[in-house]
Amino acid sequence: MATRDAVLVSAVDLARSAAQEVAEVPELVGDHLGVVVEGERLLAHRFASRAPGYRGWAWTVTLARVPRGRTATVCEVDLLPDADAVLAPPWVPWAERLRPGDLGPGDALPFLPDDERLDPGYTATGDVDDDRVAIDELGLGRERVLSREGRAQAAERWYTGSHGPTAPVAVAAEQPCSTCGFLVLIAGSMRTLFGVCANEWSPDDGRVVSMDHGCGAHSQTDVPQLTTDWPAPPSPGEDLELVLHTAPADEPPHADEPAELSTDQPADEPSDQPPHADEPAELPAAEPSDQPPHADEPAELPADEPSDEPSDEPTDLPAQAPPPE
Repeated sequence: MATRDAVLVSAVDLARSAAQEVAEVPELVGDHLGVVVEGERLLAHRFASRAPGYRGWAWTVTLARVPRGRTATVCEVDLLPDADAVLAPPWVPWAERLRPGDLGPGDALPFLPDDERLDPGYTATGDVDDDRVAIDELGLGRERVLSREGRAQAAERWYTGSHGPTAPVAVAAEQPCSTCGFLVLIAGSMRTLFGVCANEWSPDDGRVVSMDHGCGAHSQTDVPQLTTDWPAPPSPGEDLELVLHTAPADEPPHADEPAELSTDQPADEPSDQPPHADEPAELPAAEPSDQPPHADEPAELPADEPSDEPSDEPTDLPAQAPPPE
């Protein structure tokens, strides 16, 4: 068993100088943590690391000396993690690190010759009838086909996923996909469990759905008809009848419309109704008088009625008195 070499143990300053040279910033090298005996005349000095992002790491400087030599020599300087250091997760090859949904345009998966999800395909035997059934009808002419394990994994993934009966959209649906007219049936052993949705209004359009899945775009669903007070609109092509409503003849005029005077009532006939406050009072027509006109007032001449015969009598007009000065 190797023992602690006194010359190497005492070379702390030499080890610190070597660590600071590698760190390039002396402040990143912290306190001396001790020594670790690596072998005969081989020893490592450890210093705490103050570098950002390297909590729990230590600068490790390995020293050695030749036999019967009294001078220590620096072998290497490393930044190594301790038990409580912050480390990256263990390295996993990318082929094992890849998950479903990670594959993008231009990516390709590695070939797995022993994939448990696949079985060797059908090999042609030369029999025309058997080969036609296996290759054309059953689709087994591929080099590898889905195995029983592969079908079981796919069925479980589809049934328990977002296109199975436990999805929120399926729980809220009134009818299952098995009764929907937009369901496209598939062939093979899973035709009784799954189909393909072909409704563009469904969130599952173009996807494999279970028979007991469902959504609000079922071919037989409908929304409840809401009642309304409005009359139903006429259907296209229906003949409409136009009805005109006229007011009766004896109906009094509207309050906003002016009243029409009757032509049958004489203009000079007195009315029993008092005049409106905002309307001027109508004066009665002047009656002919036998009294002569006043001297200061001009005489009013009666209106001449039109006549077809000329009159030979001159019209005598009284002289009008001059206005007083």
